[in-house]
Amino acid sequence: MRNCAIVGINWGDEGKGRMVDLITENYDFVVRFQGGGNAGHTVINEYGKFALHLLPSGIFHKNVVNVLGNGVALDPENLMAEIETVREKGIAINENNLKISDRASLLLPWHRELDALEEERLADKKYGSTKQGIAPFYSDKYQKKTVFAGELFYPEELRRHLSELLEWKNLTIERVYGAKPHTMAEIEEWIEKYADKIKPFVTDTGKLLREAQKNGKSIMFEAQLGSLRDLDFGIAPYTTSSNTTASYAPIGSGCPSVKIDDIIGVVKAYSTCVGEGPFTCEWFGPEAEKLREAGGEYGAKTGRPRRVGPLDIVATRYGVQVQAATCIALTKLDVLSYMDKIPVCTHYVLNGEQTDEFPFPAALPDAKPVIEYLPGWGVDVSSCRKFEDLPKAAQDYVLFVEEKIGCHIGYVSVGPERDSIITR
Repeated sequence: MRNCAIVGINWGDEGKGRMVDLITENYDFVVRFQGGGNAGHTVINEYGKFALHLLPSGIFHKNVVNVLGNGVALDPENLMAEIETVREKGIAINENNLKISDRASLLLPWHRELDALEEERLADKKYGSTKQGIAPFYSDKYQKKTVFAGELFYPEELRRHLSELLEWKNLTIERVYGAKPHTMAEIEEWIEKYADKIKPFVTDTGKLLREAQKNGKSIMFEAQLGSLRDLDFGIAPYTTSSNTTASYAPIGSGCPSVKIDDIIGVVKAYSTCVGEGPFTCEWFGPEAEKLREAGGEYGAKTGRPRRVGPLDIVATRYGVQVQAATCIALTKLDVLSYMDKIPVCTHYVLNGEQTDEFPFPAALPDAKPVIEYLPGWGVDVSSCRKFEDLPKAAQDYVLFVEEKIGCHIGYVSVGPERDSIITR
């Protein structure tokens, strides 16, 4: 048995979903251990193209058990809509292949509302939220003011608990934001319409994973977003509100005793970023638009144009360290084929001095990129399936990145399809 975590190395949007989908066939369980419906994992396979927001990317494999762990922001409304969308393409989703932790907290309607109200209040100082309620949800969780999925099986206790939370939450909605308060009738209707439908999937996933571990089953942990969006180690305050690192996977999955053997960090062959915050290597104008169009760089959840730029070695090396990555998957190498020369951000300049260290968040806005150029290869590489099939300039680019970030690149993606991959 070997357990694996697939995590993002940069700002998110690196292509984690396609990597999970690719190698899931080697695992018995796929576990989402943090985050919610605020980001999407794009998967293209024989069933079609999917943007998964809550469902683990192993859902397309018939013999895999998919788990939403206790660390997930569980939005029943969006989850049920996503399940129906996937089912429409002929994929079976039932209580045998989807399990939800009874200790996962429910993301309630007021979380999304408060997210939008706060972004509106912040105006030009906004954090770039997707307005899916993530920050208010995790804030409530750490205040011990959320509802567990397991409480759905105790209706009297659930109603009492919701009534207490509603009274407390309306104080903020009314007095801070001047918005319309929620009523108990509205919340009960929402519970019946959406939350009650997830009950067949709810179970003690900690027990499930401990038994899997005991029986020699293999577990894959699927992270959302990337190192630079981690609550503790990211570009605060422009982060998500959970820990996106592999080290959190045992906690967020419900099985703290599990050992992770392999950590695959996913890195795009160039840099992309959705949302606000410092982005040292960012491009603007026609140069950025050409790269954005070539890579189809629009948010899977929001549709927002992603900010783009050359690969950032400084940020990527830091992300590798934060994740303790043992292997790297370099995605979208094919997108760079149109360039005559390939730009790479190899260092930063901060306070007049060159540095290879990723700065503290408060200093990051003052960092300037040092750009070096490598030769382009000028031909389509999407049909390559062996490293030797790549043009020498493309091989050299991969080896250059590998050396600079200090981690072996074991996978090179040359297209979005499941088989458009080179394994080294």
